[in-house]
Amino acid sequence: MVHAGMRVLHTSDWHLGHALKDVTREYEHARFLAWLLEICDREAVDAVVITGDVFDSSTPPASAERMWFDWVAAARRARPAMDIVAIAGNHDSPARLGAASAVLHELGVHVIGGFDRARFLIPIAGGRGLVAAVPFLRPIDLPVGVEITALYAEVMELARARRQPGQALIVTGHLYLAGADPTWTSERRISIGGQESASARMFPADISYVALGHMHRAQRVMRDTMRYAGAPIPLSLDEARNRHSVVLVDLVDGQPVVPRLVPIPRTIEIVRLGPAPLVEILAEIATLPDRVEPGPSSDASDAVDRTRPYLEVIVELARPEPRLRQTIETALDRKRARLVRLGVEHTGTGATLGDHAIAQRLAELDPRDVFRRCWAKVHEEAPSAEVIGAFERLLADVELAS
Repeated sequence: MVHAGMRVLHTSDWHLGHALKDVTREYEHARFLAWLLEICDREAVDAVVITGDVFDSSTPPASAERMWFDWVAAARRARPAMDIVAIAGNHDSPARLGAASAVLHELGVHVIGGFDRARFLIPIAGGRGLVAAVPFLRPIDLPVGVEITALYAEVMELARARRQPGQALIVTGHLYLAGADPTWTSERRISIGGQESASARMFPADISYVALGHMHRAQRVMRDTMRYAGAPIPLSLDEARNRHSVVLVDLVDGQPVVPRLVPIPRTIEIVRLGPAPLVEILAEIATLPDRVEPGPSSDASDAVDRTRPYLEVIVELARPEPRLRQTIETALDRKRARLVRLGVEHTGTGATLGDHAIAQRLAELDPRDVFRRCWAKVHEEAPSAEVIGAFERLLADVELAS
């Protein structure tokens, strides 16, 4: 496909190594990466920009790291001239992600783990573009007393000094911009220099494109050329309705055409039943498709098994039901969907929170649900947004320490 100017593909928040309620996502990620390679080739992409959270944790499993390096190698084989720029997100270890950066740089792959004033400006596509690759900013990246707005102002000053006439300028960020729509069940609140959010106004209009990461739902912020690419797969059950995509940005003489979203095919569906009484849940389960029996081909059988839908069931109960899980699992026997979460909503008023919790296994309890119930029991009202925010910060600290 021949086109004038430069074409950039923006993707983000891969979270390689992620598990959904202990179910590995390797198959979904492998399918996504194969699809992404096809898109890069079909759309004649000149550069790929990955805006953070390549991995799901700072210590990803070997299989996740292998998947990352395998994709980079395959991309270099398919499109030798295509540049790849990746920044670290809050889930990534800057040192680990950037460990092979010197070797990758020789292959046209630029990995920015921590903010480095000496190497964050990266020419791409033979000089037709310039990327100001700013990763997730940790406290060590910000001098004492310097706010994120001031650091980005410095970034812009340095980028403008380097930018050539007609050269497209792309600025990255892995952060929460005020006005973005988050999904707090799977996105940690991240603090940058004491700020929970940054103003979108710190990205001036002369930037050709602002490539953002951290929000899992693809969205624009303020203007079409300032976007979160979003995650390629749903990273929690609450993201079942998200529409996943990558962003294609055409830039001619440094000026962007309206970005185009390319939908990502979903490999595994998420099915949610309830909240409803147990009798209604059992009736709905009875209508679910039956599981396909293994065929003569083991490969085909494995593929069918790996694409079984994820199932979340929420049952309304007036009183504790000790054999609830057994009842649900028996109903699901020979059904294709696999149960990944069984939740309970209590409609009775006589039982205590402790009585309710007995009906659920510890692994099924969401800390946020427990907190809201405890707060409502003591204060006789739901917690405010400020209280929820404080709890989210505390929970994020606990998760990072675990």
